[in-house]
Amino acid sequence: MNKKDNNLKDGNMDHSKMDHSKMDHSNMDHSNMDHGKMDHSKMDHSNMDHGKMNHSNMDQGKMDHSKMDHSKMDHSNMDHDRGAMGGHAHHHHGSFKEIFLKSLPLGIAILFITPLMDIQWPFQIIFPYADVVAAVLATILYIYGGKPFYMGAKDEFNSKAPGMMSLITLGITVSYAYSVYAVAARYVTGEHVMDFFFEFATLLLIMLLGHWIEMKALGEAGDAQKALAELLPKDAHVVLEDDSIETRPVSELQVGDVIRVQAGENVPADGIIIRGESRVNEALLTGESKPIEKNVKDQVIGGSTNGSGVLYVEVTETGDKSFISQVQTLISQAQSQPSRAENVAHKVASWLFYIAVVVALIALVAWMIIADLPTAVIFTVTTLVIACPHALGLAIPLVVSRSTSLGASRGLLVKNREALELTTKADVMVLDKTGTLTTGEFKVLDVTVLSDKYSEEEITGLLAGIEAGSSHPIAQSIVNHAEAKGIKSVSFDSIEIVSGAGIEGEANGHHYQLISQKAYGKALRMDIPKGATLSILVENNEAIGAVALGDELKETSRNLIEVLKKYGIEPLMATGDNEEAAQGVAEVLGIQYQANQSPEDKYKLVESMKNQNKTVIMVGDGVNDAPSLALADVGIAIGAGTQVALDSADIILTQSDPGDIESFIELANKTTRKMKQNLVWGAGYNFIAIPIAAGLLAPIGITLGPAFGAVLMSLSTVIVAINAMLLRLDPK
Repeated sequence: MNKKDNNLKDGNMDHSKMDHSKMDHSNMDHSNMDHGKMDHSKMDHSNMDHGKMNHSNMDQGKMDHSKMDHSKMDHSNMDHDRGAMGGHAHHHHGSFKEIFLKSLPLGIAILFITPLMDIQWPFQIIFPYADVVAAVLATILYIYGGKPFYMGAKDEFNSKAPGMMSLITLGITVSYAYSVYAVAARYVTGEHVMDFFFEFATLLLIMLLGHWIEMKALGEAGDAQKALAELLPKDAHVVLEDDSIETRPVSELQVGDVIRVQAGENVPADGIIIRGESRVNEALLTGESKPIEKNVKDQVIGGSTNGSGVLYVEVTETGDKSFISQVQTLISQAQSQPSRAENVAHKVASWLFYIAVVVALIALVAWMIIADLPTAVIFTVTTLVIACPHALGLAIPLVVSRSTSLGASRGLLVKNREALELTTKADVMVLDKTGTLTTGEFKVLDVTVLSDKYSEEEITGLLAGIEAGSSHPIAQSIVNHAEAKGIKSVSFDSIEIVSGAGIEGEANGHHYQLISQKAYGKALRMDIPKGATLSILVENNEAIGAVALGDELKETSRNLIEVLKKYGIEPLMATGDNEEAAQGVAEVLGIQYQANQSPEDKYKLVESMKNQNKTVIMVGDGVNDAPSLALADVGIAIGAGTQVALDSADIILTQSDPGDIESFIELANKTTRKMKQNLVWGAGYNFIAIPIAAGLLAPIGITLGPAFGAVLMSLSTVIVAINAMLLRLDPK
């Protein structure tokens, strides 16, 4: 659901005691539901199937999601088009693609049998009663093809904000109604009255095509909550009183249940370890880059991944109180926040609507006084038809379509066009650390020799040998480092885990331990890289070597910071990682930072900056970034990140390269410039043509007839299209 849309209302429906646990919503249509006072506090959505729910017109401004259980919600086909809901609240009135394709044959038929500018052209087929046939076809086209526009106009008038839909409806209604009148007048009075069927058909088809292009360019936003739910396993292994194991759905877990989590499995629920020890990877959830050692009485988060040990966990939180559910709540709240972005085309169309109506009424009265009623009607109708926004309707969609195509060729997927304009106004960019500025993978930063008896090559061989049998990421990074250096691993006779400290083993008659700095407990005379994890190689209780491991900066991160500063965008790193790791990266890049940031902390950070009227860009890749990505004015997801982050973002960098942000900023600036150029031309034509069409210059012999008006409309549309196609990006 779009973060930009906050206009949903649901009457006084009280769902507080409804049990939705097994309801099948697969074909439910929520398009006009009013959720304003809906109480979801006790709804159980655990087995709800949202497969084909249409939420396109839901207003979630006051929906309370704080206690919703999303653990098994299926949002696979939910319509969450962010762009459509964000400045295009009327796009829910049918599929523009389907309506355009079905209307096209009718429109083409009308173009072939009705004169353009009251002149018969070679491609046209004129036969007896062709005008009557055209009137019938136009009636069908008006009712079917025009429906999304006059339904949209109805919504605009209900909200007291007539705009693009009202202007289009005005144009097609006047041209259709007057044309039908013209045909009737021919047969009743015998006099020839010019019709506007050609103009009516082209206007309707162009407007349908423009909206289809725009909707296609915007694309469908994904479903962050589905991706979150997928982090949790469907079933949990519950330990019974007799120590037997019962497999039970996660949705049926209760606080106090004891669950067994095997090596490599995702933890089913938040809890406390009561037996076992392991390393748990929480990177996707908290942003902590390294797997965390977990022992008895330590907390684990549902959705995190267990390492090599077996854990017995007592469940402490389920449903709405769980970590993942709270993240879902934050995402839902963020998506219901209104956007500060203004739809310029809609605003211009609103001005044109009022100008066209006022000028047309003035022309009607003035020409009735100056001449007669038929003359007054011609000037009035010409004014209203010329006000139709052919070029204006295509000004934005064509640029968006071109921009989207250019972005895709550079690995930039634009899901929400508002993000392009907002990026040009950005004040601050909040950057996640792990996986965004850094690789998110542990690498050996340094191997230090602490004994005269060994060389660096020998220490490296011992380190690789003692870690050779482990699948742990840190162990693998040490083994890979040795292989890259061409150093052979020392063969160990036996290797055992040292509880809470590390590992130990025998090699060549010597006893070695690889333990943490804390477990070693003695001061070391060596320089430790900022934020690095240090493991000490010990022989006979004396340190003989040390290996520092850390998360490396991506090559393009430094250049990105320079680019941001060049554009006047303040970079700020917000990470779930610890203070030391965050400070190390921040010092290298020369930027401000916030460490130990939970999803809620990041959310509040973005919220506080937005409350200061700052335009905020958020860049991230993990579950902990998803609420902030959804809340920020522009959310940019690193493509190699989690699905939930991708679904919450406006822009996706498919190549996971921070350097691509520079290309996106360039794309945003050039796209916005083209949009403004097209708006100036598309609207400028109307502002100039309307008073002339009303007869303002008639006293000096200059009038703008319907035929010439049609030529100007076509010329304006062509110029707008050519200008859009001229959008280019500088070569890398």
